[in-house]
Amino acid sequence: MFEAKDNRQIEQKGISKDAINKQISSFITGFPFMEICKPATIGDGILEVSDAQIDEFVATFDGTKNIDLMKFVPASGAASRMFKALFEFASLPKSNSINDKNYLSQFPFIQTFIYSIKSFAFYDDLQEKLQEKGKSIAGCVQDGEYATIINALLGDAGLKYGLLPKGLLKFHRYNSDVRTPFEEHIVEGINYCSSQNNVKLHYTVSSAHLSGFQELTSVLKYKYEAEKATLLYIDFSQQKTSTDTIAVNPDNTPFRNADGSLLFRPGGHGALIENLNDIEADVVFIKNIDNVVPDKLKAETYKYKKLIGGILINYKNKIHSLYSTLVSENVDKETLSQAEAFLRDKLCFIPHESYNSLTISDKAKYVAEKLNRPLRVCGMVKNEGEPGGGPFWAENSDGTISLQIVEGAQIDGDSSSKQKILTEATHFNPVDIVCYLKDIDGNKFDLKQFIDHKTGFISEKSKDGKTLKALELPGLWNGAMAYWNTIFVEVPIITFNPVKTINDLLRVEHQ
Repeated sequence: MFEAKDNRQIEQKGISKDAINKQISSFITGFPFMEICKPATIGDGILEVSDAQIDEFVATFDGTKNIDLMKFVPASGAASRMFKALFEFASLPKSNSINDKNYLSQFPFIQTFIYSIKSFAFYDDLQEKLQEKGKSIAGCVQDGEYATIINALLGDAGLKYGLLPKGLLKFHRYNSDVRTPFEEHIVEGINYCSSQNNVKLHYTVSSAHLSGFQELTSVLKYKYEAEKATLLYIDFSQQKTSTDTIAVNPDNTPFRNADGSLLFRPGGHGALIENLNDIEADVVFIKNIDNVVPDKLKAETYKYKKLIGGILINYKNKIHSLYSTLVSENVDKETLSQAEAFLRDKLCFIPHESYNSLTISDKAKYVAEKLNRPLRVCGMVKNEGEPGGGPFWAENSDGTISLQIVEGAQIDGDSSSKQKILTEATHFNPVDIVCYLKDIDGNKFDLKQFIDHKTGFISEKSKDGKTLKALELPGLWNGAMAYWNTIFVEVPIITFNPVKTINDLLRVEHQ
């Protein structure tokens, strides 16, 4: 199947031959659907906290000293999908000069974009770019040159927004200033992720755009360190080539490029578990690059970030206390019972039925082992029709049952019972996560040991006009964290304001 040149290519990417063979096997056998048992709901897998409890948990977070905090922001994705409708419109025949003023009414999305263009933070930059060509936005609108405006925004000869990552686009306007999502995350980090006036932020970016982020960092670091009397530590990483996955033909043989080389594709955001594994911190907040809001709405963001951080610290302390009693020489039934109840009722973990046949001593060892795992608290918002995975009770590959974030593609579409469970879900995942990455002894976990490798994805793609099959690794907050201890807590929808299309920036939350 593989030639000498293939072996050299595989070796250069840092991928083992065994990993490649396992990927090929996954294409052949496929991945099993997730065995969801029921949706996680309020009181049954999702915590609902009162105002008084929120204040207590926030105080716990604010009062915790000598803890190393970091903000981890996946930011490598290109912004091109934001502009899908604009790209399609600009490519239409004769769309560059349409004199019929009713023409735009056939394209409501484009009409909204054009008529609201002054509301975008990049408006002045776009105007300047058009003026370089002897044009203006108002003049283009008057003459029906809508595609000229779009090309000036997206094209290589314009602002290049169609080629940049979301993190470098101008999202929000503040009087005479504008901010990118990259900068908004810095502002957030200063307000809830500061340890002794040190703020650590880590962004995963593509190598193609690293220099753009670094240039912006040099400006913003100076600005905020002076304004906030704090030290900013901002670093970057790229998705490792060793996490790329091989592509195959429909018959599961390796797909080859025109030059005969093997085709490898990025392994999806699940590959970032490697980047997270390299992080040097105790507590890490994870949030997507596009889920940011202007300052006027940030107070709620800070409040609920500290809430989930306080819950994390509270549970971590309880876990450590229970663990110390379980590893003592003589564990009595009452001590074991308390630990079992915490594992079952608080961490929502149900052991395999074989657990019941163990001795007290072996049960204590088992529970202690399950307590001593990476810990995450995930904010969940009420489902109001937004896309995204959801919180479920699910049976894992090892026969245990625990809380999992499950994507729709992981659920059997032909199973009426599973689809019924899916429709009963009340909440979805906004990627609002805080993690504790140290073990009982204060050492870093090897996060790669807690992945369920049977939860990947296979999708159909094409290249050079030929169909291929692509494999994505278990998602970062899905299978890559399958064997973590998990707490779901309800947070309000106001904390979730992603920008999936360019017109999302016209929402009141982003103005």
